Amino acid sequence: MNVALPLPKYHQVYLVLREQLHDGQFAAGLPPELALSKQFGAGRVTVRRALEQLALEGLIIREPGRGTRPAPEATGKGAGPIEPGGAVRTTRLTGLLEKIVSVSLRTSAKVLEWRTVSASQSVADALQIPLGAKVKKGVRRRSLPEGPLSHITTYVPEQLTRGFGRRELARNPILRLLERSGVELGRAQQTVSARQADAAVAAELDVAVGTALLAVRRVVYDTSERPVQWLHGLYRPDRYEYQMEVSQVGSSSATISVKENLSG
Repeated sequence: MNVALPLPKYHQVYLVLREQLHDGQFAAGLPPELALSKQFGAGRVTVRRALEQLALEGLIIREPGRGTRPAPEATGKGAGPIEPGGAVRTTRLTGLLEKIVSVSLRTSAKVLEWRTVSASQSVADALQIPLGAKVKKGVRRRSLPEGPLSHITTYVPEQLTRGFGRRELARNPILRLLERSGVELGRAQQTVSARQADAAVAAELDVAVGTALLAVRRVVYDTSERPVQWLHGLYRPDRYEYQMEVSQVGSSSATISVKENLSG
């Protein structure tokens, strides 16, 4: 764990596990305490305290001899919880797509995962599809010449991805590929907050476990208001900057434009 952070180790473990629970990562149950201790580089007492906190909040159920599993209310949160200090915004994709593509073209992408999975409750809720429906899960790491920039996980209904595969995903943003496949993009709803790096993300982004990252969650809809993409993006704050310009404050016709700039 990153001892430089002003948080106790158990609380760092708690925060990471809470985010993973909301993402639906533990549908089959949480790993044993020993495995979590190795993952976080923390003692079992520390891990146990984090699990006790999650249990007190009703997020997990711990049963002797049966392991630890998510409580039913710990998943199925749709686009996920809004963290303190986070910002939620709905915006048209006109112009936003161009900015996303522009930023992407200045980076290189490595596809870490591209496979068909069954939608968990949280994925099903976000994409408004039945639980267990087939979706494509893509995980990519984008990098600058200076090093890793972002770790992006995307879920897309499987039928929308039949026109492209892993090779195309390494070369193009998914939104561009969806447009080429005939999807008419409409609006996007985003949550911008902070999240701590778990072991897997920390290794890909070359940061310490528990490092604070800029977290962007985005649900993209087509012009018929059908969700076509659910994205979780984790960005190194020393290499990524997110800006917003708001005009006509207080007016019903206020507009929001997004600037995504790379720094460092």
